[in-house]
Amino acid sequence: MMIIKNIVFSVATLAMLSFGASSALAADTIDTSKIHFLIPGGPGGGWDGTARGTGEALLKAGLIKNASFQNMSGGGGGKAIAYMIETAAKQKNTLMVNSTPIVVRSLTKVFPQSFRDLKPVAGTIADYGAFVVRADSKYTKWQQVISDFKANPRQVKFSGGSARGSLDHLVAAMAVKAGGVEAKRLVYVAYDAGGKAMAGLLSGETAVLSTGVGEALAMAKSGEVRILAITAPKRLSAIPNTLTLTEMGYDVVFANWRGFFAAPSMSDEKVTAYSKLLGAVQETPQWHEIKERNGWVNLYNSDSKFYQFLEQQEKTIGALMRELGFLK
Repeated sequence: MMIIKNIVFSVATLAMLSFGASSALAADTIDTSKIHFLIPGGPGGGWDGTARGTGEALLKAGLIKNASFQNMSGGGGGKAIAYMIETAAKQKNTLMVNSTPIVVRSLTKVFPQSFRDLKPVAGTIADYGAFVVRADSKYTKWQQVISDFKANPRQVKFSGGSARGSLDHLVAAMAVKAGGVEAKRLVYVAYDAGGKAMAGLLSGETAVLSTGVGEALAMAKSGEVRILAITAPKRLSAIPNTLTLTEMGYDVVFANWRGFFAAPSMSDEKVTAYSKLLGAVQETPQWHEIKERNGWVNLYNSDSKFYQFLEQQEKTIGALMRELGFLK
């Protein structure tokens, strides 16, 4: 496949455990019994679900004693990143959730920082893209969306829970381009977090929502929305009747990783300890239940491997964005 599929190849290649004996021994002496999760967007989005789901699994598995959560919207995630850096000395037990947008928005200069200004702790999951419509939408097949888009792009408004030029917009652009349409013609309505984007879809403000499978799964199962297509390489067990773009003949496979970052002041030993903790929870039945509930795929990268993965993502995503016209 093209560069689009290389993103998934890089995910698979770099998703490996890596702990040195000395760092593991040091990690065992660090207190990781509590975590304050900082969420860079509003309730109902992928970041929110990932942080709260991770905290729930850690608590139910007895791996931590206390979890707290703080939503901090603004600047496409930039407000929370700046907060982590500016108040680093106070963030002794804070882990900020983030995902592919921390790479995308750094490349597009939405905010001046990058993952290098924080301490990457661990990558934990991948969530494939989903294209969602209301239950009463006239669209029952993805091909109908492409057909209408070709006739008049302005009559098929897409939306997402992130800013223009960021992840939800990028994935939608990839999908329409694969359908033979110029990606720059896409009409994209940006919302602050997935919950608001879903509300916009349900109210009829937009026709198609570009989001993650995990953000749409519960409402799809309840019959409030329909998922027309997903960007996974093959169908997911959580939604076995939902077609992939690949099997419909569209050359698009994309996985949005999610993971956690610490303030730059956190010691390397504590970063390793939290990294080890986030790896350990993935072996528990409590995590498996939450993962299946959200349609996630395990994608664990320890702290050092996570940093290498982010560097590769920066190169791959940057090349893709230039190909699609999002970067010069």
